[in-house]
Amino acid sequence: MLQGKVWCLRLLPIPLLIIILAAYNSSYGVLGRYGIVSQSWNTTKMECNGKWESLNLKINKTTKLFLKLEDFFWRKYVSQQPLPYGIKGSELLLLKVLSATKSYDMPAHIESLECRTCVVVGNGFAIKNTSLGRIINNYDVVIRLNDAPVRGYEEDVGNKTTLRIFYPESASSNPRLHNEEDTLMVLVPFKPDDLRWLKEILYDEKRVRKGFWKPPPLIWLGQSSKVRVLDPYFMQQTANKLLQFPLAPKKGQNHFHPTTGLLAVFVALNYCDMVHIAGFGYPPKSDKRQPIHYYGYHTMKSMKNSPHDVSREGRALKRLEDSGAVMYLHRHL
Repeated sequence: MLQGKVWCLRLLPIPLLIIILAAYNSSYGVLGRYGIVSQSWNTTKMECNGKWESLNLKINKTTKLFLKLEDFFWRKYVSQQPLPYGIKGSELLLLKVLSATKSYDMPAHIESLECRTCVVVGNGFAIKNTSLGRIINNYDVVIRLNDAPVRGYEEDVGNKTTLRIFYPESASSNPRLHNEEDTLMVLVPFKPDDLRWLKEILYDEKRVRKGFWKPPPLIWLGQSSKVRVLDPYFMQQTANKLLQFPLAPKKGQNHFHPTTGLLAVFVALNYCDMVHIAGFGYPPKSDKRQPIHYYGYHTMKSMKNSPHDVSREGRALKRLEDSGAVMYLHRHL
């Protein structure tokens, strides 16, 4: 009897080993599904060093992402460029907007982190059917774009939102529908009319419809304390350093601006120690049927007169990926 118990104890590690191996293979399979194992996922990928000097970009880890009221009083805010690359000519509008919001920082619990993990969730069709929702929710900072929905798509895109980057034409009339209570709504002002729209909302003034390529919401249910205005420095650096766009194109040249998606990636590179992305990429221009978003039915046809150079942005993301600055959470072209 005693001899039988001894043999049982000797054999006990074998099933335990089988269970451990099965769990490892299962997790490895999940990571492989998202294309992570092909990126040599290991502890070195988890280090918070933020080194990508080979890109020759001026990227410095900073906690200052948003414009502050004090920038216009106690320090001289020098800007040689108008919106979207500077604030020249929009100072008075900004004074009114920032006086109403009164909050200019990231949440304290994120600011205090020694290592910030961030994911930028793009609106691309590539994230559909990836089941990345739970993984996305585990990041310290989750950045979403424009009016991309969350409800009904949680399995693929998660439901945590730290920052929602938007502009008036891409604003949802009820931000609370697809955001959390503490989500920061980050305005990217492309033109003075964008600041005017926000001022009219915050002060409940008469709305002026002119000045927009698409009518923005006349009623916007966002909380003023959760509103932030992104420093145009980030748009300027994204255009000039990452995409090499001329900030003041010559006569006859196309005037392109970065998408909010690529802008969000650049913001994350400045603020975060680890940057992962999902839902980026467009279908080939020859593919007229595949939707470009994980929601809705817009195709590449809707990009015909776009002020964005999506091909150049794709190459920029490839450079960032090859340098190790960003990593995709799923397979992509």
